[in-house]
Amino acid sequence: MAHHVHSRSAATPLADGRRRRPTRSTRSIRSILGIAAIGALLFTIPVAPAAAAENWWDAPNRPAVEVELNVTGAPITSAAGEEVRGFIDSHTHLNSNEGFGGRMICGAPFSPNGVADALKDCPEHYPDGSGALFEMLTSDPDGKHDPVGWPTFKDWPKTTSMSHQASYYAWIERSWRAGQRVLVNDLVTNGVICSLPIMPKDRSCDEMSAIRLEAQKVREMESYIDGIYGGPGKGFFRIVTTPEQARTVIAEGKLAVVLGVEMSEPFGCKMILDVAQCSKADIDRGLDEFESLGISSIFLCHKFDNALCGVRFDTGTQGTIINVGQFYSTGTYWQTEACTGPQHDNPIGNAEVPEQLPGADPPTYPSGAQCNTRGLTSLGEYALRAVMSRNMMVELDHMSVKAAGRALDILEAEAYPGVLSSHSWMDSNWSERLYKLGGFKTGYPHDAAGFLGEWRDTAALRAQYGKGYGFGLDFNGVGSHPAGGTAPVAVTYPFTAADGSTVVDRQVSGERTFDINTDGFAHSGLAPDYIEQLRLAGGGDELVDDLMSGAESYLQTWEATRTHRSSQNLATGKAATSSSNEWNPFTSFAPGRAVDGKGDTRWASGNWGTSPQWLRVDLGESQPLSRVTVTWERSAAKAYEVQLSDDGQTWRSVWSTTTGDGGLDTASFAPTSARYVRVHCTERTTKYGYSIWELGAFGS
Repeated sequence: MAHHVHSRSAATPLADGRRRRPTRSTRSIRSILGIAAIGALLFTIPVAPAAAAENWWDAPNRPAVEVELNVTGAPITSAAGEEVRGFIDSHTHLNSNEGFGGRMICGAPFSPNGVADALKDCPEHYPDGSGALFEMLTSDPDGKHDPVGWPTFKDWPKTTSMSHQASYYAWIERSWRAGQRVLVNDLVTNGVICSLPIMPKDRSCDEMSAIRLEAQKVREMESYIDGIYGGPGKGFFRIVTTPEQARTVIAEGKLAVVLGVEMSEPFGCKMILDVAQCSKADIDRGLDEFESLGISSIFLCHKFDNALCGVRFDTGTQGTIINVGQFYSTGTYWQTEACTGPQHDNPIGNAEVPEQLPGADPPTYPSGAQCNTRGLTSLGEYALRAVMSRNMMVELDHMSVKAAGRALDILEAEAYPGVLSSHSWMDSNWSERLYKLGGFKTGYPHDAAGFLGEWRDTAALRAQYGKGYGFGLDFNGVGSHPAGGTAPVAVTYPFTAADGSTVVDRQVSGERTFDINTDGFAHSGLAPDYIEQLRLAGGGDELVDDLMSGAESYLQTWEATRTHRSSQNLATGKAATSSSNEWNPFTSFAPGRAVDGKGDTRWASGNWGTSPQWLRVDLGESQPLSRVTVTWERSAAKAYEVQLSDDGQTWRSVWSTTTGDGGLDTASFAPTSARYVRVHCTERTTKYGYSIWELGAFGS
């Protein structure tokens, strides 16, 4: 067979300079910290009778019966202080077989008893798959499949199956060998789906119990891989809890595994008939436990509205199923309203309720772009700020546009960089706000045309903000993947991988040989094949370069998150004046009420029918400024300017808008020094005056 090779240089900038990403003059690379072991594991693994491997990446204790890697060449490494090269899977679920009651995802990512034990079907799927109710509901329309996994793999894994393991450790190993350097393993479960009458289960549906078990299992998986590679710390699969650890791991040529959480009711924040079932203390306890488990990123809501935020709807039959689950969880179906901006939630559609869910009666929804009425709740705002105070990253995917918009308001007010969109569930109109903060965005693995379309849509923004790209594969996450025959050009095997040196051939698992041209993106080990398919389909070396810069971009976002410190509000407690203020016999609306550091007092202008009106604060002396925040009461300004002055007489405008809609606004501008800050209002959003809960002034 012809050996298809294309050459790539290791960080060659494009002619237009778009690959010139920010670099650090120094970078502290620490020795990787030990992660607490979850007990010593003793494995009885049948191994090939061979001496120690010649190269460290040729595992000396690999089981004699195992899936093949079909990759040759040494893993790429980097020197300390260099930007890393490698692609990222920013959203996947290695251990979801332990969630959802333990029987939704069949098969495991590893087993101490070997591949035959790991890659086997759930017992109720035998003998012909007709008992696999969840599989029938979400994927296989004929209602049957061959349950046998290893070694025949006749019917799974496949691109449309939602209930079979697609991230076996050796498949991940293949992807790592061909250039993957970061994997974000989102611990995942859903108590409501687990509780559905069609779902078999062998354990509790309690969400936190599932998350704890998954955190334990991924560490057992790390220990298992270490055993194959010769002992503790020697395996390619390294769980990391800081970006410094990740850089050390990647410099050695290994895979940095980051833990996140994607669950529907974090901290027990269920909502029943619009009543929250959790408290602020529950949120703090939950986040403390997440930190202790080594978790670095979190979704505040997922699939169902909860006490923290509303969700971005699912569509089609799956949307109907999820909406029924929403009713089971909360006592209410999704509620929609007309969207007020260019952003919108996914259309729910009005698919028929599957016969497996009798008695469900969701409403019929109007056509067109409809938005979830539920945004970020007051508890959700508390949770977001608590995440920020712990320097963790927050995911916007799955938030309704109303919730995501408010979350971005809060993140911008703090100039907080730790914001992610990992698998195409955020409205793309938010992309610039995310990039401007320093966040990171990746795409879901659609077919070649779909993925390349999303990649091209944000190309200008990535160039402007110096960002790479990646994908959130979402394997084991109840999502389909691109089928065979959906790309315009076939991949020729063997080929040179995205790292520019590794050679990749068709992947062999037992009696099955996987070819992305015919089998599609059936399991996580075919990520190198998918990248080659995208390259040939029109992405070219520009796409490959973007993907190989993805791990570095993610690490830069994570580093900025870890080092972020809240800025002091320079306006708090300072002297404030205004053009006028409303008189009230029971409370004060004096200008000082907007700079007293309290969220429940406000300034309100008098002379309701007169514009302009203004609020001014004297910082006492000239201060370096780069950001002003305005928290509006309902009586907000549609048009206003943020102005600065050195003497309180001559003003210069540094920010303005004519489309204000209230809420929390952040005016960011080039750093400059001034003593006085003024909010100068010229057009109202209501028939009343202008009212501000709190004014903030911040330095760089």
